[in-house]
Amino acid sequence: MRRRGETDMATEGDVELELETETSGPERPPEKPRKHDSGAADLERVTDYAEEKEIQSSNLETAMSVIGDRRSREQKAKQEREKELAKVTIKKEDLELIMTEMEISRAAAERSLREHMGNVVEALIALTN
Repeated sequence: MRRRGETDMATEGDVELELETETSGPERPPEKPRKHDSGAADLERVTDYAEEKEIQSSNLETAMSVIGDRRSREQKAKQEREKELAKVTIKKEDLELIMTEMEISRAAAERSLREHMGNVVEALIALTN
C-alpha cells in the first residue's frame, strides 16, 4: 500500500514533468521538404494560366469576328464605290491628255478622271498634288 506522502510525491513529480514540458515551449513538428510546399502554389499558377488562356481565346474569337465583319463591310463599300465610278462617263481625249501630260498608265488616268466625275482640271490638280 502506498502512503499518502508517496502518492503526493509521485503526483508532484508528474506535475513537475508536465510543467517542464510546458515551459520548454511547444515542440515544433519536423519541417517538410520544400518541394512539397510549393505544389499548391504551382497548381494555383497553372490554374490561373489555364483560366487566362480561356479568357484570351474567347476574346480572340470575338476580335476575329469583329475584324471579319469590318472587312466584309469595307469590301462591300469598296464594291459599291467601284460601281459608282464605273457609271461615270469620261471622254477619250481627256483620258489621253492626262496620260501624256502626267506620264501615267491608262488605268491610273482613268481612275483619277472617274474619281473627279470626268472633270479634267480637278483630276490634273489631284495628280499634281
